[in-house]
Amino acid sequence: MPKYHVEYVVHDVESLVFWLSSLDLRHADLAGGTAVASVEVFNEILRGNVDDRGFITNEHRYLMVAQRSDCKVRGMPRVVSVMDDVAFIDYVGRVLLTLPGVEAVTLGGSRAEGTNRPDSDWDFALYYRGQFQPQRLREIGWPGVASEIGGWSAVDGGVFNGGAWLEIDGRRSDVHYRDLDVVDRVIASTREGHFEVEPLWSHLAGLPSYLVLAELAVSKTLVGEVPEVSYPEALRKMAPGVWWEQAETEFDYARKFHAAAGRLTQCVGLLARATSCAAHAVLAARGVWVTNEKQLLIRAGLSDIDRVLSHLSPDPAALREAVDTAHTACSEAVRSARLNLEQA
Repeated sequence: MPKYHVEYVVHDVESLVFWLSSLDLRHADLAGGTAVASVEVFNEILRGNVDDRGFITNEHRYLMVAQRSDCKVRGMPRVVSVMDDVAFIDYVGRVLLTLPGVEAVTLGGSRAEGTNRPDSDWDFALYYRGQFQPQRLREIGWPGVASEIGGWSAVDGGVFNGGAWLEIDGRRSDVHYRDLDVVDRVIASTREGHFEVEPLWSHLAGLPSYLVLAELAVSKTLVGEVPEVSYPEALRKMAPGVWWEQAETEFDYARKFHAAAGRLTQCVGLLARATSCAAHAVLAARGVWVTNEKQLLIRAGLSDIDRVLSHLSPDPAALREAVDTAHTACSEAVRSARLNLEQA
């Protein structure tokens, strides 16, 4: 017989709304809206009324409690969104804050910046101090997958140290793990102009460690407190040189080896990586925070590189010309951004 969770759904009205969306209301003695109108009303329904079937009973009527996500029962209703955005954000923030070690929760991404589409995901981050156990997040019961600490990074102790892909209240939601000790370390190093680049899936140039500061700068704090950040002047001066050196290396290798041999895929791959590094250099010189690579080239004014690469063939002469054209465009963009910084 499947097991049901009921003990953690009575903390507050907002957390009850999620579970009510999965109730068998045809057999309920109260409509969902009535049940969540008062914590006392719903607590009274639950109090001492869990029977051996896993149902909540009240005067011989019952409410069916949402099943755990690992119970595969045919015919269970799909959870649909029943909260408005404000209630949803408040609910997620307060539930995540109850997890041991968590000191703050933020909303980031396009939802925080106001650039989201109606179908955009919701990006949350939980900030913990000391240890965090992902199993406690899984035990909330939200459908999805939660990684272990370090599950999303190839670097031990890296900044992008894991998270979860979940469905909360019928909405696709990401929850990122952020270690406040790591955040403090990155803040200190960037004040000296230093940072590291970590490899990360789906990122061409890699992930700069100062991403965690960028997230704090553009996110909205839902509960708790997080460090206040501004773009360090030392980082603006030193990061462009680091990024451009990497870009130059990629351009050089692409021209000498892949272009000369007519290796189209490898050549284009290095050009994409080099251009991404150059874009990082431009935005660092401007003091513009970068949280991912999705709009990286557009924000740096380098999206015209698309036309350079769109009709290439394995012809060595054509590949060398493409490398030189892309290199010139990136070099000019970086030079201009650094000159503006010097003159500011």
